[in-house]
Amino acid sequence: MAHERQLHLGAFMRPVSLHTGAWRYPGAYPDANFNFKHLKEFAQRLEAAKFDAYFMADHLAVLNMPLEALKRSQTVTSFEPFTLLSALAAVTDRIGLVATASTTFDEPYHVARRFASLDHISAGRAGWNIVTTANPDAALNFGLDEHVEHGERYRHAREFYDVVTGLWDSFADDAFTRDVESGQFFDPARMHVLNHKGEELSVRGPLNIARPPQGWPVIVQAGQSEPGRQLAAETAEVVFCSPRDLPAAQSLYADIKERMAAVGRDPDSLKILPAAFIVIGDSIEEARAKRALLDSLVHYDSAVASLSIALGHDASGFDPDGPLPEIPETNASKTGRAQVLKFTQEEQLTVRQLAQRYGGYAGLAFVGTPETIADEMAQWLTARGSDGFNIVFPYLPQGLDDVVDRLVPELQRRGVFRREYEGATLREHLGLSRPVNRFFASR
Repeated sequence: MAHERQLHLGAFMRPVSLHTGAWRYPGAYPDANFNFKHLKEFAQRLEAAKFDAYFMADHLAVLNMPLEALKRSQTVTSFEPFTLLSALAAVTDRIGLVATASTTFDEPYHVARRFASLDHISAGRAGWNIVTTANPDAALNFGLDEHVEHGERYRHAREFYDVVTGLWDSFADDAFTRDVESGQFFDPARMHVLNHKGEELSVRGPLNIARPPQGWPVIVQAGQSEPGRQLAAETAEVVFCSPRDLPAAQSLYADIKERMAAVGRDPDSLKILPAAFIVIGDSIEEARAKRALLDSLVHYDSAVASLSIALGHDASGFDPDGPLPEIPETNASKTGRAQVLKFTQEEQLTVRQLAQRYGGYAGLAFVGTPETIADEMAQWLTARGSDGFNIVFPYLPQGLDDVVDRLVPELQRRGVFRREYEGATLREHLGLSRPVNRFFASR
């Protein structure tokens, strides 16, 4: 029997696992993150399990950590998202294909064009994860000496969104008549020249691509900072986030949905999908043992570098077995820093313990049997902590197989997850309406 509310499931696939030790786990593919044959199999398995989307995050620089730590990271080599997702579009039929594109280091015209192309190539399965890019080293790859200030990045992102969505509306859905008799390929009255001139951006348009099949690719956002929440409330259709427990998730969920109502948007027109790290065993003890083995594969050099990134401050000189000293504010991600300080206060962790957690995976984790994890997921759904989850696999392929072969059937048995796709597009999977063209009435 179908449950009143259904879970939405995305797969966080760049890198294939966020856990630093994933590539070293017994039986794992060490090259899983950079092997197209493997990635194609993963996408097809996820599609067979009826996942909403395959999510390819992106980074515009290698991780900003010392070489001693960087040399242990599977993220150093990774595919450019559009190239990979375009290839995956040809070997899948239904699963959504979501990519990150930065509003800080890209041009709106480029972003609009790439996503419109991916949406056409995939027959309506594209999603744009809007990010402002937290890694300060990315700035150095784009002709800047230092990173753009946090608040300024969000102001720029807001206008960038208006330009990209405006460009997607350059042509009416019926603009391309392709009338062989008369020789008219498109109706010029159904083309709009954007002529955007704002505080940050100047873009003439029109986009040289027909309107995407979904109208607009699905708008996805990550981030939980104050400007991030407001940007999500105004623009997002899916939010990827990382609350650490159900009360924190409920608070974030209610806050974003209230902000949506305040700006005149229907709160149901946005899905909130926290990242969830899932480790499955035949018993809770076995699952915990798998997690402990995985965590043990993280080297301290790597662990302390991950902690430094989260803090926006170099932690390598701290006493590993002492408490975390006072950390000043920085221009890096506010969310990461706040999370570390919360862990420190609540659990009295030493620098080494904090580093071990951040070097592995510090976010929300469901570690147990298919039944206990299904219980927790259903509880989050019912308690309005989320509309589903963006699943982080502990290692590949076994961690993905466990979710697909063991957890998904349990969720289906309880009626909280689909057995078949009901639509063909990512919007249809997520229950999102197709946006109207702001410049043309349909006829």
